[in-house]
Amino acid sequence: MAKTNFESVDDYIASQPAAARGVLQRVRSAIRKAVPEAEEVISYQIPAFKLHRRPVLFFAGWKQHYSLYPAIDGVAAAFKDDLARYKVSKGTIRFPLSEPVPVKLIERIAKFRAKRIAEREKAKTAAPKKGHAQ
Repeated sequence: MAKTNFESVDDYIASQPAAARGVLQRVRSAIRKAVPEAEEVISYQIPAFKLHRRPVLFFAGWKQHYSLYPAIDGVAAAFKDDLARYKVSKGTIRFPLSEPVPVKLIERIAKFRAKRIAEREKAKTAAPKKGHAQ
C-alpha cells in the first residue's frame, strides 16, 4: 500500500518513482519562486502552498502525469491558450511526465492564484465587521 502519512514535501517527493522526483522538484521550485511568501505544507496528503491560510496550489505526482490543483478562480479561463494542450477538468490541470515542465506557466498560474487570494484577504480586512456600531 502507498505511503499516506507524509510529514513534509521532501518526504512526499522522496516517495515518488525516480522518474517523477525531478519533475516534482521543478514544479515545487517554480511555485516557490513565484510565491516565496507562501507556506509549504502537506494537505490532503499532497504538497501544497498556502497564503493567508488559504491554498494557492497543490501538486501531486501520478503514474503518467503530475497535476496542479485547484484550477479555479478563473485559472482555466485566464490561461486557456496556454493550457489548451493539457488536460484540464474539475479544478485539475494534468501535465504529462514525459514532457518538459512548463516552469514559466506554473509560475504565472501560482502568481495568479496568489493575487486572487491577496485580493480576497484585502477585501475581507477592509469590510466593516457585522454587528459593530459605526
